[in-house]
Amino acid sequence: MIEEIDHRAGQILDAIKDLGIANNTIVVWTSDNGPEQIEGWQGTAGFWRGNYFTALEGSLRTSFLIRWPGKIAPSRVSNEIVHITDLLPTFARVAGYQVPEDRIIDGKDQLDFFLGKSEKSNREGFPIYNGDNIFAYKWRDYKIHFVKLDSMFEAPQRLNMPMMFNLIKDPKELYPIDKVDIADAWFMPVALKRLVAFKKSLVVEPPIQLGTPDPYVPSILSR
Repeated sequence: MIEEIDHRAGQILDAIKDLGIANNTIVVWTSDNGPEQIEGWQGTAGFWRGNYFTALEGSLRTSFLIRWPGKIAPSRVSNEIVHITDLLPTFARVAGYQVPEDRIIDGKDQLDFFLGKSEKSNREGFPIYNGDNIFAYKWRDYKIHFVKLDSMFEAPQRLNMPMMFNLIKDPKELYPIDKVDIADAWFMPVALKRLVAFKKSLVVEPPIQLGTPDPYVPSILSR
């Protein structure tokens, strides 16, 4: 599989070069989730723990490579947070399009971060969903879990008391903060404040239902 992906990615890059548009083409190589756990298709997230469907780092962290010759510096590496929804406003700005202002846009414009004008991402965190349910919330180097799920072969367990983790001290999310370093417990109200604000935004503009026809009219306009 690795050989196949490498070969096809090379063909795409070669085609862009042959067309003479390499310096005017942004190439992104990424994935929407970590490895599967089903036998026969199973993978590994390497250093991180967890597979697809969990809220662990192994499910969330994916490779994200971006190339834009002459604009984005080569070989630059960062551990900042970039969410897949950030691509919409970022590339809209590159293409000269105005992001709609009549609806809530989840993505953050990351162009300055990609160009090296800022060392920090424009995003500090995000809610972690499994289906329609929020399982956790990540903020900077911390995460709070509301549901325990370590494997897709077990039933999700709604926690009476959320589990918090310092992802620098405990990247595999094995040792909850309240049992290891209570000094890190300051993170809970910080994360909950952001999660409450996110949930309020869902009341203002509910998620678009599956099968909604185009053109979509935001509910905040149709009231």
